[in-house]
Amino acid sequence: MTKTPLMPVADALKRILDAVEPLPTTIVPITEAFGRVLAEDVLARVTNPPLTASAMDGYAVRTADLDTIPATLTVVAETAAGDTPATAIAAGQCVRIFTGAPLPPQADAVVIQENTNRRGDRVEILAAVMPGKNTRAAGLDFKAGDRLLAAGTRLDPRRLGLLAAADISIAPVRRRPRIGILASGNELYRPGAPHSPHQIPSSNSIALSAMITSLGGIAVDLGIARDTVDDIQERMKSIDNLDLIITSGGASVGDHDLMQSALKDIGLELDFWKIAMRPGKPLMFGRLNGTPLLGLPGNPVSAVVCAYVFVIPLVRRMLGLTPEAMPLAMARLTTPLGANDERQDHLRATIRRRDDGQLDATVFPRQDSSMQAILASADGLILRPPHAPAAHVGELVPIIALRPVDDESPL
Repeated sequence: MTKTPLMPVADALKRILDAVEPLPTTIVPITEAFGRVLAEDVLARVTNPPLTASAMDGYAVRTADLDTIPATLTVVAETAAGDTPATAIAAGQCVRIFTGAPLPPQADAVVIQENTNRRGDRVEILAAVMPGKNTRAAGLDFKAGDRLLAAGTRLDPRRLGLLAAADISIAPVRRRPRIGILASGNELYRPGAPHSPHQIPSSNSIALSAMITSLGGIAVDLGIARDTVDDIQERMKSIDNLDLIITSGGASVGDHDLMQSALKDIGLELDFWKIAMRPGKPLMFGRLNGTPLLGLPGNPVSAVVCAYVFVIPLVRRMLGLTPEAMPLAMARLTTPLGANDERQDHLRATIRRRDDGQLDATVFPRQDSSMQAILASADGLILRPPHAPAAHVGELVPIIALRPVDDESPL
């Protein structure tokens, strides 16, 4: 019998991404927009600064009056940030001014107060300045109508501050995807719940929920399905308001792996299952009554690695972002690797930066797909293409960074 070739990872990812579109636009107050992704370009509503303003505390002057230093001028007004500009100054006059205050007409520079000596309404200028010195021109930051942020920008504190400075109170953002997560298996129980000695805590849902939340989605817990067709189908009755369903476990072909058959009975249109990936071969993708469904393996490491490869780009696509997976880099091996088979491999490894800036990758000697402590300790995944030849110490290999390489924190 001819063995059916497994689907390459890149082909599986393309088919998954082609099956979804960016979600619709919704309008939210900027006070609730942190972490959201802009669905449209945003234009400034005002000019900033609205008028030429002082950048320092001091005296607004006409530089033409400072041909000879020291020069003595008459103080005719005082103005602070938010005040109406003082009246125009004439020859020999100046205005006491504070940072952010609008320059009076005819003034073209500010002398800082440290370079002055005031007595009553007279001030002695001790240092000359060039036109424009210590001032901020109107529109120096941005002008009304300028494009401040492009569609596809994720709103962080700096960008939210920019919107507020442009007098923008609401933002057009992508609707947050609602993603249902269903674990399955008689062996699973919720962490902390009563259980038999033969069961294990369900961890995949916790990890996937955290990932979805960090990406800007809304994780919806569909619970733990027992290994029965009825229970699996019962938990799929409330999917009308979901944008994606993620299952973990039950996608293989064992007697207790019922996910595929149970879902086909209630409308699953299967696109593919089984891919050329390690860990993660029994990956499943299709649509359940119109809703995209991604079936991850039940082994915890397999599920999380598949989530890095497939879930991250999928959620980014829904949010209108470029569907990139985790960042790729190159690192030198500190230990040799054997030749690879037909499955793309993702080896858990520690990543360290040497004094010369080069990255070193050290693979963990055990790569079992149930060993979560190793995955939690890993800094990255060494990516081994199908049929990659043996790799020697010092050879460059691609890595998927799981956290910033230079981040020493345990988070």
